[in-house]
Amino acid sequence: MARTRRRTVPVALAEAPSASANWVRGIRFSGFSLLMMGLVLLAVVILAPTLHLLIAQRQAISDLQASVAHERDKVSSVKAERARWNDPSYVRSQVRDRLYYVMPGETSYLIIDDRAASAKAAEKAPVSKSIQTTRTDWLATLFNSAMTAGLTDATPSQLDAPPVTPSSIPTTPAKK
Repeated sequence: MARTRRRTVPVALAEAPSASANWVRGIRFSGFSLLMMGLVLLAVVILAPTLHLLIAQRQAISDLQASVAHERDKVSSVKAERARWNDPSYVRSQVRDRLYYVMPGETSYLIIDDRAASAKAAEKAPVSKSIQTTRTDWLATLFNSAMTAGLTDATPSQLDAPPVTPSSIPTTPAKK
């Protein structure tokens, strides 16, 4: 009997698998790897909320530390203010400015601006850039004031006369 040899020839499939398909096929899951992936997933599920709380608490702590620092600054400024109020000269100046008190023998003048609104608005007009002439002769007024003060025979008690108003001051020097 003659034996015939059969030859087998490999037949090519329609398409060769790509490298990514070979990579996916190469993954083999054993019981140990499935157990480890389960433990990692369980750790993520358990630790994620805890880490979120940790981060939130750290943020709250830093906010509270910032507010404590701000309050310490306010306390130090209040202590400095209290130290100023312990100084008699500061208290005296505040009483003069806020309550309009004066020392015995002093005279207080309170100027009230009771002009009409149109007069106040005219005063706030913009300053012009051109040179303007003065309405009074300031040099003559200065000279007359100096001469009057230097040549007067009045005693100090006589100088307590009513104040000089602008209308009583001559605008031109007196001619002799």
